Amino acid sequence: MTNLKMEGPVQNKMVVSLVNNSPCHADYEGDVRFNGKIPNKRRVFVQTENGCVLGMELERKDNVHIVKRRMQLSLNVPTDESSLTFGDIVLNNDLSAIKTDSALLLTKNSMQRSLSTPCLSPTGNALQLRDQSGVVEIIGHSSNFSMTKELVEEIVKALRSNIDPVPVDGGLGGAYYFRNVNGESVAIVKPTDEEPFAPNNPKGFIGKVLGQPGLKHSVRVGETGFREVAAYLLDHDNFARVPLTSLVKITHSIFNVNDCVNGKKIQNTKGVSKIASLQQFVPHDFDASDHGCSRFPVADVHRIGILDVRIFNTDRHAGNLLVRKVADGEFGEVELIPIDHGLCLPECLEDPYFEWIHWPQASLPFSEDELEYIKNLDADHDSEMLRTELPMIREACLRVLTLCTTFLKEAAAFGLCLAEIGEMMSREYRCKNQEPSELELICLEAMHQVMDSPDYSEQQKQTDEKLSVFGKPAMVSNRAFSYKQSCLGKKVKGNGRVKVGGMGVRSSAKELVVGPTSFVKVGDMNDDEWWLFLEKFQELVVPAMAARKVSRLCMRSTPRLGRSCQF
Repeated sequence: MTNLKMEGPVQNKMVVSLVNNSPCHADYEGDVRFNGKIPNKRRVFVQTENGCVLGMELERKDNVHIVKRRMQLSLNVPTDESSLTFGDIVLNNDLSAIKTDSALLLTKNSMQRSLSTPCLSPTGNALQLRDQSGVVEIIGHSSNFSMTKELVEEIVKALRSNIDPVPVDGGLGGAYYFRNVNGESVAIVKPTDEEPFAPNNPKGFIGKVLGQPGLKHSVRVGETGFREVAAYLLDHDNFARVPLTSLVKITHSIFNVNDCVNGKKIQNTKGVSKIASLQQFVPHDFDASDHGCSRFPVADVHRIGILDVRIFNTDRHAGNLLVRKVADGEFGEVELIPIDHGLCLPECLEDPYFEWIHWPQASLPFSEDELEYIKNLDADHDSEMLRTELPMIREACLRVLTLCTTFLKEAAAFGLCLAEIGEMMSREYRCKNQEPSELELICLEAMHQVMDSPDYSEQQKQTDEKLSVFGKPAMVSNRAFSYKQSCLGKKVKGNGRVKVGGMGVRSSAKELVVGPTSFVKVGDMNDDEWWLFLEKFQELVVPAMAARKVSRLCMRSTPRLGRSCQF
């Protein structure tokens, strides 16, 4: 097969080599796992916090030291005072738990972080390691691998015909349309190191390294691509029409590399390798911001809303709802396609944004099919699926998924409509301050019941108090912990509680809200606390909904403004 101009010896500053002793691979090697894969070997992709990527084969005996050594030899990346991480896990030395096609992150320890650290040219030893990986490598083991393979083959065929991708002008991060041999866009590629605030962002939104809090505090820089894939995998039976999305390693000269990473401008002729999300391009006529919502089908709004609630989407604005005509005429039938799910599945509850919350369709009851779909959702199964398909997803994100799926199932069974569910998850704004959402207040009460229960040991309570004093995270956030202390330690009028949705919630909760914050940090609980919390949460949800329904008949709902990341 003819080699692409992007292939060849490692000669540029942002490269990927697949360290392998096997014969040279073809342009596309996504199906290597099925054909001639050497037993007892695993393929991994190691990314530095400045965006350099190295693909390598791990032997069973390999450890963290060997991985760091290869990074140093191949990319001349300093590995002293560095840590190799895999999602939530800091790898000490053993790599036996790492699955094939995993993406690892090499980060400098806190005192050593610097955006100016260059990603230098490879050493002489590295030049012996030719790039034996393909132009596009599929990362992961999705059940939709064959569909992604077809899309990738279409892209590679076009690249071999010198049909280059085209940068996307809009948005805050780097994105590129990849085309077929006819010049038609077939996929959108978003490199992880070109996200907003990432080191190689092409639109000036830089300032952080991979792994630090990003555009949303609960979503780290470099991890939105994982979430794009997760949203697709969670859209069972393509219920909400999320386009085919996969995680890939992809090489092309069009990708951006900033001066702050490399120290000087480089003339990249061989191509830059990146880890990126690859989403199938969906032809459409406009997006939801171009027209009013009156033509949108009720079923489409409901199905997208159900997905947004499950994944706690913090940025569902009209610009990421594509509209496609399915019938001719000015008032013909249309359908909605949701995209851009990089800010879903946060590590903790914060302020979601649901564009559909005030659309009339969201106030209509769910259909029988929709109720059946919600009833059949299984948060435990979904979490296990994501651990297998995307093992780099953090455990806190999976807990948010479980919490929101549980809430959705209880709310739908109780009879709440989509708008009511969205309102309970959204925060109120008063005098520029945020107040906890009704969902957060239920969670806080559940957390305090856990902390007050006999199963929550006195030793753990003392530990929480110490952590709170030193400003470190405990099972409940510091602000929520202070809320508990103020509730239990001082007198309040009446019974010291205010009715929120009929559930007794301590009155000082809302007084402690100062700007954007997180009151519910589910990732800080150990496993026993988490399952006890879920049990308490389920006990509190239905009574809160029942009293809320009554109270809403007597008062007008407060507008939920929310904050979108759309500029």
